[in-house]
Amino acid sequence: MRKKPNHQLAAVMAEAGASNKGLAKRIREVARRHGDHLGTTHVAVQRWLDGCGIQRQTALYVAEAFSDKLRRRITPQDLGFPGSPQILDSSAGMGCATSLPEVLDVLGGLTHQCPEDGRSDEMQLPDADMHSAVLAWLISRPEGVPGNTPATRRVGMQDVAAIRTAAGFFMQLDFQFGGGHAHKAFRHYFREDVLPLLGACYSAKVGEALFKAASEMAQLLAWSAYDIGNHALADRYLLSALRLAQVVGDRMMGARILTNLSHQANYLGKAPRALTLARASVEGGKAGSTPRALALFSAHEARALSTAQDRKGAARAMNEAERFFERAGSATDPEWLAYMDEAELNGEFCHCFRDLGQGAEAIRFAERAVALTDPKYARSLGFCRMVLAQSQLLNGDLEAALSTARLAVEAGDTLQSARFQRYVDDFRREVSVRAAHPVIQRFNEQLREAMGGGVGEVDDE
Repeated sequence: MRKKPNHQLAAVMAEAGASNKGLAKRIREVARRHGDHLGTTHVAVQRWLDGCGIQRQTALYVAEAFSDKLRRRITPQDLGFPGSPQILDSSAGMGCATSLPEVLDVLGGLTHQCPEDGRSDEMQLPDADMHSAVLAWLISRPEGVPGNTPATRRVGMQDVAAIRTAAGFFMQLDFQFGGGHAHKAFRHYFREDVLPLLGACYSAKVGEALFKAASEMAQLLAWSAYDIGNHALADRYLLSALRLAQVVGDRMMGARILTNLSHQANYLGKAPRALTLARASVEGGKAGSTPRALALFSAHEARALSTAQDRKGAARAMNEAERFFERAGSATDPEWLAYMDEAELNGEFCHCFRDLGQGAEAIRFAERAVALTDPKYARSLGFCRMVLAQSQLLNGDLEAALSTARLAVEAGDTLQSARFQRYVDDFRREVSVRAAHPVIQRFNEQLREAMGGGVGEVDDE
Protein backbone atom coordinates (compact mmCIF):
# COMPACT_ATOMS: atom_id res chain seq x y z
CA MET A 1 0.00 0.00 0.00
CA ARG A 2 1.36 3.42 -0.97
CA LYS A 3 2.07 5.73 1.97
CA LYS A 4 0.13 8.98 2.24
CA PRO A 5 2.24 12.16 2.34
CA ASN A 6 2.17 13.97 5.68
CA HIS A 7 0.44 17.23 4.66
CA GLN A 8 0.13 18.41 8.28
CA LEU A 9 3.88 18.34 8.78
CA ALA A 10 4.43 20.04 5.44
CA ALA A 11 1.98 22.81 6.37
CA VAL A 12 3.65 23.53 9.72
CA MET A 13 7.09 23.51 8.08
CA ALA A 14 5.85 26.02 5.52
CA GLU A 15 4.41 28.23 8.27
CA ALA A 16 7.70 28.12 10.16
CA GLY A 17 9.75 28.63 7.01
CA ALA A 18 11.74 25.49 7.83
CA SER A 19 13.72 23.50 5.28
CA ASN A 20 14.44 19.80 5.73
CA LYS A 21 18.01 20.50 6.82
CA GLY A 22 17.00 23.40 9.02
CA LEU A 23 14.37 21.34 10.83
CA ALA A 24 16.81 18.45 11.31
CA LYS A 25 19.30 20.84 12.91
CA ARG A 26 16.67 22.24 15.28
CA ILE A 27 15.58 18.73 16.30
CA ARG A 28 19.17 17.79 17.16
CA GLU A 29 19.50 20.95 19.25
CA VAL A 30 16.30 20.15 21.16
CA ALA A 31 17.49 16.60 21.78
CA ARG A 32 20.79 17.89 23.18
CA ARG A 33 18.87 20.06 25.65
CA HIS A 34 17.39 16.85 27.01
CA GLY A 35 20.75 15.10 27.18
CA ASP A 36 20.05 12.99 24.10
CA HIS A 37 22.34 12.61 21.09
CA LEU A 38 19.98 12.40 18.12
CA GLY A 39 21.29 12.04 14.59
CA THR A 40 18.29 13.32 12.63
CA THR A 41 19.18 14.50 9.12
CA HIS A 42 17.27 15.95 6.17
CA VAL A 43 16.84 12.37 4.95
CA ALA A 44 14.73 11.48 8.00
CA VAL A 45 12.64 14.65 7.60
CA GLN A 46 11.89 13.73 4.01
CA ARG A 47 10.81 10.24 5.10
CA TRP A 48 8.34 11.80 7.54
CA LEU A 49 7.02 14.09 4.81
CA ASP A 50 6.60 11.04 2.58
CA GLY A 51 4.44 9.41 5.24
CA CYS A 52 6.89 7.12 7.03
CA GLY A 53 6.62 6.53 10.75
CA ILE A 54 8.59 8.23 13.49
CA GLN A 55 9.75 7.24 16.97
CA ARG A 56 7.54 8.67 19.68
CA GLN A 57 10.53 10.21 21.39
CA THR A 58 11.62 11.95 18.19
CA ALA A 59 8.08 13.21 17.56
CA LEU A 60 8.21 15.05 20.88
CA TYR A 61 11.47 16.69 19.89
CA VAL A 62 10.00 17.77 16.55
CA ALA A 63 6.96 19.26 18.28
CA GLU A 64 9.17 21.12 20.75
CA ALA A 65 11.31 22.50 17.92
CA PHE A 66 8.22 23.95 16.21
CA SER A 67 6.83 25.24 19.52
CA ASP A 68 10.04 27.21 20.02
CA LYS A 69 9.97 28.58 16.48
CA LEU A 70 6.28 29.50 16.28
CA ARG A 71 5.95 30.59 19.94
CA ARG A 72 2.89 28.45 20.55
CA ARG A 73 2.33 24.90 21.73
CA ILE A 74 2.66 22.34 18.95
CA THR A 75 1.86 18.69 19.65
CA PRO A 76 2.88 15.58 17.69
CA GLN A 77 -0.74 15.23 16.64
CA ASP A 78 -0.60 18.73 15.08
CA LEU A 79 2.23 17.40 12.90
CA GLY A 80 0.34 14.35 11.72
CA PHE A 81 2.21 12.04 14.10
CA PRO A 82 0.53 9.55 16.46
CA GLY A 83 0.18 10.27 20.16
CA SER A 84 3.37 10.32 22.22
CA PRO A 85 4.16 9.84 25.89
CA GLN A 86 4.50 12.99 27.94
CA ILE A 87 7.73 11.95 29.68
CA LEU A 88 10.98 12.02 27.75
CA ASP A 89 12.83 8.74 28.06
CA SER A 90 16.62 9.03 28.00
CA SER A 91 16.93 5.36 27.14
CA ALA A 92 14.96 5.69 23.90
CA GLY A 93 16.40 3.58 21.17
CA MET A 94 18.00 1.10 23.55
CA GLY A 95 15.58 -1.64 22.72
CA CYS A 96 14.63 -3.18 19.40
CA ALA A 97 12.74 -0.87 17.03
CA THR A 98 9.46 -2.38 15.96
CA SER A 99 9.11 -0.75 12.54
CA LEU A 100 11.51 -0.15 9.69
CA PRO A 101 11.20 3.67 9.82
CA GLU A 102 12.01 3.51 13.53
CA VAL A 103 15.11 1.41 13.01
CA LEU A 104 16.32 3.76 10.27
CA ASP A 105 15.87 6.71 12.64
CA VAL A 106 17.75 4.84 15.37
CA LEU A 107 20.62 4.04 13.02
CA GLY A 108 20.79 7.63 11.83
CA GLY A 109 21.08 8.75 15.44
CA LEU A 110 23.71 6.18 16.32
CA THR A 111 26.00 7.35 13.53
CA HIS A 112 26.30 10.73 15.26
CA GLN A 113 27.55 9.18 18.49
CA CYS A 114 31.26 8.96 19.21
CA PRO A 115 31.98 5.57 20.81
CA GLU A 116 34.90 7.05 22.73
CA ASP A 117 32.43 9.12 24.78
CA GLY A 118 30.71 6.10 26.31
CA ARG A 119 33.39 3.51 26.95
CA SER A 120 32.41 1.18 29.76
CA ASP A 121 32.90 -2.42 30.80
CA GLU A 122 29.26 -2.61 31.79
CA MET A 123 26.28 -3.57 29.64
CA GLN A 124 23.36 -1.16 29.72
CA LEU A 125 20.72 -3.13 27.81
CA PRO A 126 18.60 -5.20 30.25
CA ASP A 127 18.33 -8.95 29.71
CA ALA A 128 14.57 -8.60 29.24
CA ASP A 129 15.03 -6.26 26.27
CA MET A 130 17.68 -8.51 24.76
CA HIS A 131 15.55 -11.63 25.17
CA SER A 132 12.56 -9.86 23.63
CA ALA A 133 14.62 -8.89 20.56
CA VAL A 134 16.01 -12.41 20.21
CA LEU A 135 12.58 -14.01 20.50
CA ALA A 136 11.15 -11.60 17.92
CA TRP A 137 13.91 -12.61 15.52
CA LEU A 138 13.56 -16.35 16.17
CA ILE A 139 9.84 -16.38 15.33
CA SER A 140 9.99 -13.77 12.57
CA ARG A 141 9.20 -14.32 8.91
CA PRO A 142 10.59 -12.31 6.00
CA GLU A 143 8.43 -9.24 5.59
CA GLY A 144 9.89 -8.21 2.24
CA VAL A 145 11.46 -4.95 1.17
CA PRO A 146 9.29 -1.82 1.15
CA GLY A 147 7.36 -1.34 -2.07
CA ASN A 148 6.04 1.71 -3.89
CA THR A 149 8.42 4.04 -2.11
CA PRO A 150 7.85 7.66 -3.24
CA ALA A 151 11.44 8.55 -4.11
CA THR A 152 13.22 10.08 -7.08
CA ARG A 153 16.43 8.07 -6.85
CA ARG A 154 16.49 4.49 -8.12
CA VAL A 155 19.01 2.08 -6.61
CA GLY A 156 20.73 -0.52 -8.79
CA MET A 157 23.03 -3.45 -8.22
CA GLN A 158 26.04 -1.20 -8.83
CA ASP A 159 25.10 0.72 -5.66
CA VAL A 160 24.94 -2.52 -3.70
CA ALA A 161 28.32 -3.59 -5.12
CA ALA A 162 29.83 -0.29 -3.95
CA ILE A 163 28.50 -0.87 -0.42
CA ARG A 164 29.90 -4.40 -0.30
CA THR A 165 33.29 -3.16 -1.52
CA ALA A 166 33.31 -0.47 1.16
CA ALA A 167 32.28 -3.04 3.78
CA GLY A 168 35.24 -5.23 2.82
CA PHE A 169 37.57 -2.25 3.07
CA PHE A 170 36.33 -1.20 6.50
CA MET A 171 36.36 -4.80 7.72
CA GLN A 172 40.01 -5.13 6.78
CA LEU A 173 40.87 -1.85 8.53
CA ASP A 174 39.12 -3.17 11.63
CA PHE A 175 41.02 -6.47 11.56
CA GLN A 176 44.40 -4.88 10.90
CA PHE A 177 44.27 -1.70 13.00
CA GLY A 178 41.41 -2.12 15.48
CA GLY A 179 37.96 -0.58 15.81
CA GLY A 180 39.25 2.84 16.80
CA HIS A 181 41.08 3.41 13.54
CA ALA A 182 38.28 4.00 11.04
CA HIS A 183 35.04 4.12 13.03
CA LYS A 184 34.43 7.83 12.36
CA ALA A 185 34.86 7.49 8.59
CA PHE A 186 32.84 4.28 8.63
CA ARG A 187 29.82 5.74 10.38
CA HIS A 188 29.92 8.83 8.12
CA TYR A 189 29.84 6.58 5.06
CA PHE A 190 26.97 4.55 6.50
CA ARG A 191 24.98 7.68 7.35
CA GLU A 192 25.54 9.55 4.08
CA ASP A 193 25.84 6.75 1.50
CA VAL A 194 23.93 3.74 2.83
CA LEU A 195 20.94 4.87 4.90
CA PRO A 196 19.56 7.21 2.19
CA LEU A 197 19.44 4.30 -0.26
CA LEU A 198 17.14 2.30 2.01
CA GLY A 199 14.48 4.95 1.55
CA ALA A 200 14.95 5.21 -2.22
CA CYS A 201 13.32 3.24 -5.04
CA TYR A 202 14.46 -0.26 -6.02
CA SER A 203 13.24 -3.56 -7.38
CA ALA A 204 12.58 -6.52 -5.07
CA LYS A 205 15.84 -8.17 -6.16
CA VAL A 206 17.92 -5.06 -5.60
CA GLY A 207 16.11 -4.32 -2.33
CA GLU A 208 16.94 -7.74 -0.93
CA ALA A 209 20.62 -7.35 -1.79
CA LEU A 210 20.61 -3.79 -0.45
CA PHE A 211 19.17 -4.75 2.94
CA LYS A 212 21.65 -7.62 3.27
CA ALA A 213 24.54 -5.26 2.56
CA ALA A 214 23.16 -2.64 4.97
CA SER A 215 22.74 -5.13 7.81
CA GLU A 216 26.30 -6.34 7.21
CA MET A 217 27.63 -2.79 7.49
CA ALA A 218 25.55 -2.04 10.59
CA GLN A 219 26.98 -5.07 12.38
CA LEU A 220 30.49 -3.99 11.34
CA LEU A 221 29.84 -0.61 12.96
CA ALA A 222 28.67 -2.46 16.06
CA TRP A 223 31.79 -4.58 16.09
CA SER A 224 34.08 -1.55 15.90
CA ALA A 225 32.15 0.18 18.73
CA TYR A 226 32.54 -3.01 20.78
CA ASP A 227 36.28 -3.10 20.05
CA ILE A 228 36.61 0.53 21.16
CA GLY A 229 34.82 -0.34 24.40
CA ASN A 230 31.36 1.25 24.06
CA HIS A 231 29.18 -1.75 24.77
CA ALA A 232 25.84 0.06 24.98
CA LEU A 233 26.39 1.59 21.54
CA ALA A 234 27.46 -1.79 20.16
CA ASP A 235 24.24 -3.37 21.48
CA ARG A 236 22.09 -0.74 19.80
CA TYR A 237 23.87 -1.15 16.47
CA LEU A 238 23.59 -4.93 16.67
CA LEU A 239 19.87 -4.95 17.46
CA SER A 240 19.26 -2.49 14.64
CA ALA A 241 21.29 -4.67 12.27
CA LEU A 242 19.23 -7.66 13.42
CA ARG A 243 16.08 -5.78 12.47
CA LEU A 244 17.46 -4.98 9.00
CA ALA A 245 18.37 -8.63 8.45
CA GLN A 246 14.85 -9.61 9.51
CA VAL A 247 13.31 -7.57 6.66
CA VAL A 248 14.67 -9.95 4.02
CA GLY A 249 14.86 -13.08 6.18
CA ASP A 250 18.67 -13.26 6.15
CA ARG A 251 18.91 -15.96 8.82
CA MET A 252 22.66 -16.43 8.47
CA MET A 253 23.40 -12.75 9.09
CA GLY A 254 20.86 -12.67 11.91
CA ALA A 255 22.52 -15.65 13.58
CA ARG A 256 25.91 -14.02 13.06
CA ILE A 257 24.64 -10.90 14.85
CA LEU A 258 23.47 -13.01 17.80
CA THR A 259 26.93 -14.63 17.82
CA ASN A 260 28.47 -11.15 18.05
CA LEU A 261 26.19 -10.33 20.97
CA SER A 262 27.23 -13.61 22.62
CA HIS A 263 30.90 -12.81 22.04
CA GLN A 264 30.45 -9.42 23.69
CA ALA A 265 28.53 -10.83 26.67
CA ASN A 266 31.20 -13.48 27.16
CA TYR A 267 33.93 -10.83 27.05
CA LEU A 268 32.12 -8.97 29.82
CA GLY A 269 31.83 -12.10 31.95
CA LYS A 270 28.07 -12.55 31.44
CA ALA A 271 28.18 -16.30 30.79
CA PRO A 272 24.41 -17.05 31.08
CA ARG A 273 23.57 -14.27 28.63
CA ALA A 274 26.38 -15.33 26.31
CA LEU A 275 25.14 -18.91 26.31
CA THR A 276 21.52 -17.94 25.61
CA LEU A 277 22.58 -15.79 22.66
CA ALA A 278 24.96 -18.41 21.28
CA ARG A 279 22.34 -21.15 21.43
CA ALA A 280 19.80 -18.85 19.78
CA SER A 281 22.27 -18.27 16.94
CA VAL A 282 22.85 -22.02 16.52
CA GLU A 283 19.16 -22.89 16.54
CA GLY A 284 17.98 -19.86 14.58
CA GLY A 285 20.68 -20.15 11.96
CA LYS A 286 20.30 -23.85 11.16
CA ALA A 287 17.81 -23.40 8.35
CA GLY A 288 19.68 -20.86 6.26
CA SER A 289 23.39 -21.05 7.11
CA THR A 290 26.39 -22.68 5.48
CA PRO A 291 28.52 -25.25 7.35
CA ARG A 292 31.25 -22.63 7.84
CA ALA A 293 28.79 -20.29 9.51
CA LEU A 294 27.43 -23.08 11.70
CA ALA A 295 31.00 -23.87 12.76
CA LEU A 296 31.35 -20.24 13.88
CA PHE A 297 28.07 -20.34 15.81
CA SER A 298 28.97 -23.62 17.56
CA ALA A 299 32.45 -22.34 18.43
CA HIS A 300 30.90 -19.42 20.26
CA GLU A 301 28.55 -21.71 22.12
CA ALA A 302 31.72 -23.53 23.21
CA ARG A 303 33.25 -20.22 24.31
CA ALA A 304 30.24 -19.43 26.51
CA LEU A 305 30.18 -22.95 27.99
CA SER A 306 33.89 -22.72 28.76
CA THR A 307 33.39 -19.45 30.62
CA ALA A 308 30.62 -21.20 32.58
CA GLN A 309 33.10 -24.04 33.35
CA ASP A 310 30.90 -26.64 31.66
CA ARG A 311 33.63 -28.96 30.35
CA LYS A 312 31.30 -31.58 28.95
CA GLY A 313 29.13 -29.04 27.17
CA ALA A 314 32.14 -27.15 25.81
CA ALA A 315 33.67 -30.37 24.44
CA ARG A 316 30.40 -31.23 22.70
CA ALA A 317 30.13 -27.78 21.14
CA MET A 318 33.75 -27.83 19.97
CA ASN A 319 33.20 -31.24 18.39
CA GLU A 320 30.14 -29.89 16.59
CA ALA A 321 32.13 -26.89 15.36
CA GLU A 322 34.83 -29.22 14.01
CA ARG A 323 32.27 -31.38 12.22
CA PHE A 324 30.67 -28.36 10.59
CA PHE A 325 34.07 -26.96 9.62
CA GLU A 326 35.03 -30.23 7.92
CA ARG A 327 32.15 -29.54 5.49
CA ALA A 328 33.03 -25.85 5.07
CA GLY A 329 33.95 -26.26 1.42
CA SER A 330 30.61 -27.77 0.48
CA ALA A 331 28.72 -24.49 0.09
CA THR A 332 29.25 -20.95 -1.15
CA ASP A 333 29.84 -18.56 1.74
CA PRO A 334 29.21 -14.81 1.83
CA GLU A 335 32.30 -12.64 1.66
CA TRP A 336 31.91 -11.48 5.26
CA LEU A 337 32.55 -15.05 6.43
CA ALA A 338 35.95 -15.37 4.74
CA TYR A 339 37.81 -14.73 8.01
CA MET A 340 36.35 -17.93 9.52
CA ASP A 341 39.25 -20.18 8.51
CA GLU A 342 41.27 -22.87 10.31
CA ALA A 343 43.27 -20.25 12.18
CA GLU A 344 40.10 -18.61 13.48
CA LEU A 345 38.66 -21.95 14.63
CA ASN A 346 41.89 -22.80 16.47
CA GLY A 347 41.82 -19.34 17.99
CA GLU A 348 38.34 -19.91 19.38
CA PHE A 349 39.37 -23.28 20.79
CA CYS A 350 42.50 -21.94 22.51
CA HIS A 351 40.29 -19.42 24.34
CA CYS A 352 38.03 -22.30 25.42
CA PHE A 353 40.85 -24.41 26.84
CA ARG A 354 42.43 -21.41 28.56
CA ASP A 355 39.15 -20.59 30.27
CA LEU A 356 38.76 -24.23 31.30
CA GLY A 357 42.25 -24.16 32.85
CA GLN A 358 43.63 -26.82 30.50
CA GLY A 359 47.05 -25.31 29.87
CA ALA A 360 48.57 -27.96 27.61
CA GLU A 361 45.58 -28.05 25.24
CA ALA A 362 45.35 -24.26 25.26
CA ILE A 363 49.02 -24.00 24.26
CA ARG A 364 48.58 -26.52 21.45
CA PHE A 365 45.65 -24.71 19.87
CA ALA A 366 47.11 -21.24 20.47
CA GLU A 367 50.40 -22.18 18.81
CA ARG A 368 48.46 -23.56 15.88
CA ALA A 369 46.35 -20.41 15.64
CA VAL A 370 49.41 -18.14 15.75
CA ALA A 371 51.17 -20.18 13.07
CA LEU A 372 48.16 -20.13 10.73
CA THR A 373 46.88 -16.57 11.18
CA ASP A 374 47.44 -14.28 8.21
CA PRO A 375 49.30 -11.13 9.41
CA LYS A 376 46.54 -8.98 7.89
CA TYR A 377 44.39 -10.16 10.81
CA ALA A 378 46.69 -8.33 13.22
CA ARG A 379 44.18 -8.04 16.05
CA SER A 380 43.29 -11.74 15.97
CA LEU A 381 46.99 -12.57 15.95
CA GLY A 382 47.52 -10.32 18.95
CA PHE A 383 44.69 -12.01 20.84
CA CYS A 384 46.02 -15.50 20.11
CA ARG A 385 49.53 -14.55 21.19
CA MET A 386 48.22 -13.16 24.47
CA VAL A 387 46.15 -16.33 25.03
CA LEU A 388 49.29 -18.35 24.30
CA ALA A 389 51.18 -16.29 26.89
CA GLN A 390 48.41 -16.83 29.45
CA SER A 391 48.38 -20.56 28.66
CA GLN A 392 52.17 -20.80 29.05
CA LEU A 393 51.84 -19.05 32.39
CA LEU A 394 49.07 -21.48 33.33
CA ASN A 395 51.46 -24.31 32.46
CA GLY A 396 54.20 -22.86 34.70
CA ASP A 397 56.55 -21.56 31.96
CA LEU A 398 57.11 -17.95 33.05
CA GLU A 399 59.98 -17.16 30.68
CA ALA A 400 58.07 -18.36 27.62
CA ALA A 401 54.94 -16.51 28.72
CA LEU A 402 56.77 -13.20 29.08
CA SER A 403 58.53 -13.64 25.75
CA THR A 404 55.25 -14.34 23.97
CA ALA A 405 53.47 -11.42 25.64
CA ARG A 406 56.34 -9.09 24.75
CA LEU A 407 56.11 -10.13 21.10
CA ALA A 408 52.33 -9.62 21.10
CA VAL A 409 52.63 -6.10 22.50
CA GLU A 410 55.42 -5.09 20.12
CA ALA A 411 53.54 -6.42 17.09
CA GLY A 412 50.26 -4.89 18.25
CA ASP A 413 51.50 -1.34 18.82
CA THR A 414 49.38 0.00 15.93
CA LEU A 415 46.14 -1.52 17.22
CA GLN A 416 43.48 0.91 18.45
CA SER A 417 41.60 -1.75 20.35
CA ALA A 418 40.34 -1.59 23.93
CA ARG A 419 39.95 -5.36 23.81
CA PHE A 420 43.60 -5.96 22.97
CA GLN A 421 44.60 -3.57 25.74
CA ARG A 422 42.52 -5.60 28.19
CA TYR A 423 44.22 -8.83 27.12
CA VAL A 424 47.53 -7.17 27.98
CA ASP A 425 46.22 -5.81 31.29
CA ASP A 426 44.79 -9.21 32.25
CA PHE A 427 48.16 -10.84 31.63
CA ARG A 428 49.92 -8.21 33.71
CA ARG A 429 47.57 -8.88 36.61
CA GLU A 430 48.22 -12.60 36.34
CA VAL A 431 51.99 -12.11 36.68
CA SER A 432 51.61 -9.52 39.46
CA VAL A 433 52.06 -12.20 42.12
CA ARG A 434 55.69 -12.38 41.00
CA ALA A 435 56.16 -8.61 40.73
CA ALA A 436 59.42 -8.66 42.75
CA HIS A 437 61.04 -11.13 40.34
CA PRO A 438 63.75 -9.37 38.24
CA VAL A 439 62.41 -10.82 34.99
CA ILE A 440 58.97 -9.32 35.74
CA GLN A 441 60.54 -5.93 36.44
CA ARG A 442 62.34 -6.04 33.10
CA PHE A 443 59.12 -7.08 31.40
CA ASN A 444 57.31 -4.08 32.92
CA GLU A 445 59.99 -1.72 31.62
CA GLN A 446 59.86 -3.22 28.13
CA LEU A 447 56.08 -3.18 28.16
CA ARG A 448 55.95 0.47 29.20
CA GLU A 449 58.38 1.38 26.41
CA ALA A 450 56.49 -0.64 23.78
CA MET A 451 53.15 0.94 24.75
CA GLY A 452 54.58 4.46 24.69
CA GLY A 453 54.26 4.95 28.42
CA GLY A 454 50.56 4.18 28.40
CA VAL A 455 50.89 1.12 30.62
CA GLY A 456 51.77 1.41 34.28
CA GLU A 457 53.81 -1.03 36.31
CA VAL A 458 52.32 -4.05 38.02
CA ASP A 459 51.64 -3.38 41.69
CA ASP A 460 54.18 -4.84 44.10
CA GLU A 461 51.53 -5.77 46.63
